[in-house]
Amino acid sequence: MSHRAVAPWVRTRLRTAPGAAVALGVLVLVTAFLAAAYPRAVDRYQDAGLRHALGTAPSEQRAVQVTLDPSSVPDGRLVRTPEKLRGTLQEIVRTLPAPLTADLADSAYGVRAHQPLVGQDKWLPRLSLEPAELALSTRSDLARHSRLVEGRAAVHPPSGAGAGDDFTADGPEVALEGVVTRATARDLRIKVGAVLHLAQKSGGGNTAVRVTGIVEPLRPASMYWDVRPSLHTPVVKAADMSGETDFWSAEVLLPLEAGPDLPAGRTEPAPFWDLAPRTDALTAPDAGPLTSAVASLESGPAQSLLRERARVTTVLTTDLETLVARHLASRATIDPVVAVAGYGIGTVAGVVLLMMGALASARRHGELALLRARGGSVRGMAGRLCAELAVVAVPAAAVGWLAAWLLLPGARTTASVLAAAAVAATAVAGLPVRAAVAHLRPRTHGERADLVRAKPSRRRTVVELTFVALTAGAIAALSRRGTGSGADGLVSAAPVLVAVIASFVLVRLYPLPLRLAARPAARRRGAVGFLAAARSGRAPATATLPLLALLIALSTAAFGGSVLAGVSDSRDRAATVTVGADAMLRRNVGSFDAGTVAEVRRTAGVRDVSPVGVDYRLSLQDRQPDVTLVAVDPDSYAKLSRHTGIGEFDPGALAPRGRVFPVLASPKTAERLAGKKDLALRSVVLGSFTTRLGGTLSATPVMDEREFLVIDKAALPGFRPSTLMITGSGLDKKALRALAGRDAVVALRTEARAELSDPPLQRGAEQVYTAAIAAGAGFAVLAVLLSLLQSSPERGALLARLRTMGLTRRQSRRLLVFESLPQALLAACGGALVGWTAIALLSPSIDLATLALATHTHWVGTAAAPLRTDGWSLLVPAVAVVGIATGVAALQAWWSTRRTTTTELRAGDAR
Repeated sequence: MSHRAVAPWVRTRLRTAPGAAVALGVLVLVTAFLAAAYPRAVDRYQDAGLRHALGTAPSEQRAVQVTLDPSSVPDGRLVRTPEKLRGTLQEIVRTLPAPLTADLADSAYGVRAHQPLVGQDKWLPRLSLEPAELALSTRSDLARHSRLVEGRAAVHPPSGAGAGDDFTADGPEVALEGVVTRATARDLRIKVGAVLHLAQKSGGGNTAVRVTGIVEPLRPASMYWDVRPSLHTPVVKAADMSGETDFWSAEVLLPLEAGPDLPAGRTEPAPFWDLAPRTDALTAPDAGPLTSAVASLESGPAQSLLRERARVTTVLTTDLETLVARHLASRATIDPVVAVAGYGIGTVAGVVLLMMGALASARRHGELALLRARGGSVRGMAGRLCAELAVVAVPAAAVGWLAAWLLLPGARTTASVLAAAAVAATAVAGLPVRAAVAHLRPRTHGERADLVRAKPSRRRTVVELTFVALTAGAIAALSRRGTGSGADGLVSAAPVLVAVIASFVLVRLYPLPLRLAARPAARRRGAVGFLAAARSGRAPATATLPLLALLIALSTAAFGGSVLAGVSDSRDRAATVTVGADAMLRRNVGSFDAGTVAEVRRTAGVRDVSPVGVDYRLSLQDRQPDVTLVAVDPDSYAKLSRHTGIGEFDPGALAPRGRVFPVLASPKTAERLAGKKDLALRSVVLGSFTTRLGGTLSATPVMDEREFLVIDKAALPGFRPSTLMITGSGLDKKALRALAGRDAVVALRTEARAELSDPPLQRGAEQVYTAAIAAGAGFAVLAVLLSLLQSSPERGALLARLRTMGLTRRQSRRLLVFESLPQALLAACGGALVGWTAIALLSPSIDLATLALATHTHWVGTAAAPLRTDGWSLLVPAVAVVGIATGVAALQAWWSTRRTTTTELRAGDAR
């Protein structure tokens, strides 16, 4: 016959200790929120990184361009009709494998002449002897993507007027009409009503096109217009590298109906379909399938299916797979570094939850021992404790997950649900497991189990050796392959494993300094020092958990702070190398006069200006590639090099030797000048001079990666500064641009630095890392508080007894502060040592340049960012731990001395 309990266990316990239940619920809620937010935040920045990598790439790289092979159809005119082009577009869109989809609003189709035509009109402007080049093409939905600003839209004449009709000087028969963009009309001086006389480059194939209107693109940066920049703005091309064969290249847009009648040269005009891929719905897991989809379209099952459906042979070109591969390479380098923070905060949070269970177990030791003494089973006791904790922990974990889901939408759910569930399971299982182990065998009295008296068991030794082996394996793996192979749990957990091993070692060594400190304290007259040392030694053996939490938190903070500091330094260096100074003004055509230089010097925020003359094509008369001549003012340019740390030199190295001016050369250029004396050279831009090699510079502020010579401007009679390198702070870009002119290039180092932080992949990783470090610091503080709270009743009773024996309030405060110092110093010194060790072990295999400069890979070699120890990140958290521990101890002493002795002693005789 079963008897129903007088009062349910769970309800009774919650009513008895509501404060503890609320504290547990808040801790689980916050921990579950952080645990669920971490994978969602990682998903969000990885998704945003993929979309940014594809969405900001040049249009010609991310566009999926499909063209028809003219030789695959018997009559090319039939496949160039608007109806056929539109039908083929529908088949292409239907064939695209997921997750590749097309944004039809920015996509276009039409017909493009295989080779551009050459303008025969004398009124067309020329950049050299080469005539302007004009391509003829038709493009769908032109009216929807542009605005007619002058004239009328082009129409195609009735069939029967041939496009290849010859023209004569007296009056050509115009068979085609077209429009040009406003930029094309401005640069090529084309007016409405003008007739463009075009011919093949090889001669013949004359065509006349009347310009009926001028249009303005509504969104020039959209893929519709930017897939070929010459669609909306003429571009400058060159027939060779001499610089004397530049010519204009532009396009004339014809109506879609003119496709069948486009002039044919050696090759028939080719239909095209420019598809804009949709990137706004892509997620990080879509990167692999997207690459597979592109490969299938280029030469795989999707291409065969498209050929079967459209009944034509098409050629697909795109650089999507290259862009995705570049993004995945960056992510593979960033993920392991970010995972270090995830492992660190996760371990600290788990330890704090276990500490919460340890605190509850210590507070309820008498209650649970009484239950066992009266015949309670371990299973029944553990089950009741699980039910008691589950009532609080499970709803709190659910609320924490819901908060993360609401605050971080658009991410995958599985990982966050599992993380929140793990938090709830740890919170529920901590106290029951600990109580079951502690009360597995009923004991008549408790034995001392403090750090000094406790002796390591064989099981503990085996566990410690296992962690040593895991840590050694993680460090060896990271040293062998680095972080470029992607995220690896063992490698990312290396700092945590180092902290775990350090906690084992410190706990084993902890009794030794306590014994050494207790002996001289025992011989002193005062009792405070001896009591503090003895009380520190009486700390329970379970103090390993707080020490472990603090070591992991401090090592994670040191590692994370060093990562962030290294990233910041790398970006600062890259921005400095990019600009070469705090600001740079450069004129590609012309130079700065003395008045402009003086005005720039007087601009607010400018401390110094170094005028530089540059000739990018200086021949060394050795039949090798030209080098760049940099003419400088030695004194100001030497100050600039010292300020930026780029190519520092002594201005005396450029001092003339008679009529011979020495030069400072880049390493490869110096090899070419070695052994040559009094070499006479001539710069087309700056004049003639005589020189010899005076030294070598690995870099110089005004140049990036070109081969160069630096010379005193006094050597060049025709010196005219084309670049101004400015040193200063708080510079006004608008004022500098007003002085430099509309066509000048104005670059600020602060703007270049800001651009390096823009990509979502890096910005998101840094935010996750910073949040993880902050959360780890919070859990570390909580670990200190829980550690002190566990022994708080015992310390309060001790102070009450000692006060009855004459202990003063000042001595009470000193006693508690000195008692807390050994463990706090142990954790602080151990944490700093572990952080330094982890960084020293992992730094050879970690280069933060990809995290800092993932989208600016051309600066990765120049601004390499090895992981280095950041002193502030190492020392500030350690000092904070000591300060918090002593502050809490002093606060408890102050509060205890305000209470009456009888109040403290009435709480019980805890020992």
